[in-house]
Amino acid sequence: MKKSNAAIMIICILIIILFVYAATTKLLDYYNFHFGLTESPFIAPIAGILAWAVPASELLITGMLLIPALRLMGLYASFVLMASFTVYIAAMLLSGSDIPCSCGGILENMSWNAHIVFNSAFVVLSGYGIYLQRKKRRTSANLPALA
Repeated sequence: MKKSNAAIMIICILIIILFVYAATTKLLDYYNFHFGLTESPFIAPIAGILAWAVPASELLITGMLLIPALRLMGLYASFVLMASFTVYIAAMLLSGSDIPCSCGGILENMSWNAHIVFNSAFVVLSGYGIYLQRKKRRTSANLPALA
């Protein structure tokens, strides 16, 4: 197995572990997750939708990462979702809101600053996975690399 293939697999496995864990804890503790979302000044009006959409998205992305033909799309979706979470947390910090984390499980014990670092690491991982997957597709199709 080439190093880039191994790197793509490791990145996908890490994202899958994160999303399966996060979605499962949110769904198992749905009441507290939903309540936490209603406490946010930014997303309270759509908390009911997000309480189902976020874990469903995490599980959908997991499925995409498991299917080779959908892997690149899954990496893009992971990038967007994790970047969205990071922007949301940054907005919370900048607004001075003191809202408890509604992530669930061990992730809820992290500070908001730790969440930004953690999420940013997964944004970078997703971005690197996108780069490697696109490079792999170009190589396998014998297409010239884009500058």
